[in-house]
Amino acid sequence: MTRRLVVLTAQAVPAGVLAVLGGAFVARDQSLWYDELFTAEVAATPLGDLVRAVLAGEGTTAYLVGVPPSYNAPYYVVVHLWLALTRLPNDALGLRLLSLVAAVAAVTVLTAAVARLAGGAVGLTAGLLAATNPLVVEYAAEARGYGLAMLAVAGTTLGLARWLDGGRLLLYALGATAAGLAHWFALPVVAGLALAGVLLRRGRTGPLVAVTALAALPTLLLVGLTQVNGIGDSAIQIQGVGLAVPVRALSAWTTGSVLLLVGTLLAVLLGVAQVRSGQAAARRTAVVGTCWVGVPLALVTLAELVRPVFVPRYLLAALLGLSVLAALGTARLPRPWHAGTAGVLVVASLLAASHVYSRPVREDARAAVAYLAAAQSTGEPVVAVDRRAALALEHYAEREQPRLLADLVVPPNDPPPGARTVWLLRETWKGAPLPSDDDDILRAGGLRVTDDRLFPGRLGTFLVQRWST
Repeated sequence: MTRRLVVLTAQAVPAGVLAVLGGAFVARDQSLWYDELFTAEVAATPLGDLVRAVLAGEGTTAYLVGVPPSYNAPYYVVVHLWLALTRLPNDALGLRLLSLVAAVAAVTVLTAAVARLAGGAVGLTAGLLAATNPLVVEYAAEARGYGLAMLAVAGTTLGLARWLDGGRLLLYALGATAAGLAHWFALPVVAGLALAGVLLRRGRTGPLVAVTALAALPTLLLVGLTQVNGIGDSAIQIQGVGLAVPVRALSAWTTGSVLLLVGTLLAVLLGVAQVRSGQAAARRTAVVGTCWVGVPLALVTLAELVRPVFVPRYLLAALLGLSVLAALGTARLPRPWHAGTAGVLVVASLLAASHVYSRPVREDARAAVAYLAAAQSTGEPVVAVDRRAALALEHYAEREQPRLLADLVVPPNDPPPGARTVWLLRETWKGAPLPSDDDDILRAGGLRVTDDRLFPGRLGTFLVQRWST
């Protein structure tokens, strides 16, 4: 009993580490950005209306026409239920807390899964490498489905480990089904884990293949639905990287840290080499880890040759496999070097993660709306030029600047005629405001830009303009 308690306590350490690191990120209370604001808007929709919008391919509000919530629909349903059960508001805390809880649970399950595959020491190291990774820390607190995708993939891995030990496929089936629904890019990870199972239990894999195919079906149906309905406006411009996907993915995982990059690469190579190991636990862990990472990277690279699809955070669930391979690699070193090397990797990961907290906000929607509230006088229209600005204005005006609500104008409505002063909030591209017919309407009314102010962010920049006579 005492030994079991010690093991369970050790396995809980990585989860505690991520809870602290991710909690500190949530505590920064940075402005929500477009993707997160979309979550806030859609998740607050009554569940029946949300389901109808998904099935019909309709937006959940007037300015989101053409942007149905079909993509990520299961995530929005989960968020809706989370907010209903916890009574938390759909603000930065309520939304990001769900992601963090899921990510912490993911690290817990990941640690247990790797411990079952390769032993407690390797499981603990894998959990710590995942919990301290800068990419994990940053997106564990993102109000999107990455935390849920990590949890589902970790559950799939634990289910696979149990099946390899002679257990049933129930947990594997649940995790595999949830993974693709949480995020499409987690489905290739499931394919990789299924391939690992086939390689490790040749000739007895019919049930595994059948369960994997059935688990993928809901996600494939959702993908088909989005092709009919459309997935809406992308919050970022995806630049093609071609065959460089694996290099870019490893760079994202190590976030520019040379020490972490070199250490991870060497440890991962040592882990992959255990595919040929004579030790059963090492071999099966190496096969699982290699397929976990390798299959998604290969599939995304192939897709990248057709059209740009690579975004580092989309591969977060796949890159978790690097922590498994690196942990296995350090365990293969001679005993005096094992703990020390693992410790160096964890410290390097922590140092890289510390830089996450100094990064500027992705989009400074909150500051832009606060500036408008301070500068605008009652009766002066405040116009959201585009849906990005509309999401920002409605969210932060309702929660922090209610005085603006009476004068708020969102698409498809135009600036009202006769006003002597009109305020515009809009997005920019390469330093210039995106064109809009609102400009023509205001110029026709004798107004011109008399003041403007930029609110830059890492992923997008807002522009506030004052138009007057």
